[in-house]
Amino acid sequence: MITPMRRNEYRIVTTDSEKQSNWRTEISEAFRTPLELLTYLGLVDSELGTKADSEQEFKMLVPRSFAAKMKAGDPNDPLLRQVLPTCQERETGEEFSKDPLEEWPDDQATEGLLQKYRGRALLMPTAACAINCRYCFRRHFPHAPPTKESLHKTLEAIRSDKTLKEIILSGGDPLILRDESLFSVIDTLSSIPHVKRIRIHTRIPTVLPSRITENFIDKLESHQAEIIMVTHINHPNELDAETDSVLRKLGQTGIQLLNQTVLLKGINDRTETLVELSEQLFSQGILPYYLHLSDKVEGTQHLCVSVETARKIFRGMLRELPGYLVPRLVAEEPGMSSKTLII
Repeated sequence: MITPMRRNEYRIVTTDSEKQSNWRTEISEAFRTPLELLTYLGLVDSELGTKADSEQEFKMLVPRSFAAKMKAGDPNDPLLRQVLPTCQERETGEEFSKDPLEEWPDDQATEGLLQKYRGRALLMPTAACAINCRYCFRRHFPHAPPTKESLHKTLEAIRSDKTLKEIILSGGDPLILRDESLFSVIDTLSSIPHVKRIRIHTRIPTVLPSRITENFIDKLESHQAEIIMVTHINHPNELDAETDSVLRKLGQTGIQLLNQTVLLKGINDRTETLVELSEQLFSQGILPYYLHLSDKVEGTQHLCVSVETARKIFRGMLRELPGYLVPRLVAEEPGMSSKTLII
């Protein structure tokens, strides 16, 4: 049962047996146009200069549970700015492109499998996400839902390549898959002797926490695979009592929880904000892992933070935090053998 509350609240009242269907319902009821979201928050379009729905190549998608964390009436809310399409997306410098990391699949031998670094490969079992972040570096990526045949071919390619020690599930967001589909992939990967670790990259715990059902927790806890989950959380306002409950349950399964954050102009580009984020992450069982400079993808220029500003923010974090709470400041460059540390 979905229970509407006052404008800036939204919660799901469930029994355990209802949860599987309810998170799917949340996706179907997500905000998909700027007007819907702005009306919900008591804002008007003239304050923000949004892109009309017909002008959006990369469509808006915002679950109501995530929107409920936004401050009503605040056009500068840091969660709103992560997801609201604006006319600033038309501003693009020469160094910005649709494929800044050169990931597009034209040169990929196997559909849905991307290898950039030695010993690791990225498997994209879905093109779908629970939320469309405006800074997404794959916002122009020619995603196509994998077929059973193409997924089988991809998994067989992994089986035949004994240099692969770790498989990273990304996309899209792998947790948008139903449990049966997701664990079918995990089961197959864990049966391959040379695959030592499976890493899941996801926004789900903070943008759609109802997806983390008891059934999902049970399957994760009983699995023999070495699983690492990398959450993608950019601002302390994304964390609350509900995420604390979900993340603690995930941690109790024995998996390692790490977080990566994208440094975004006007959203989290202050030392104080990122210090608070690291503290809150650790209090909810997550270790800060990476602080990324945003990739220079077309349509995201207004969100990019300069290297000089990033260094200044990072030095402030070093002063304020113990070393284990300071994520590595990195950038990703095409053709490099690893991420580039910014020091």
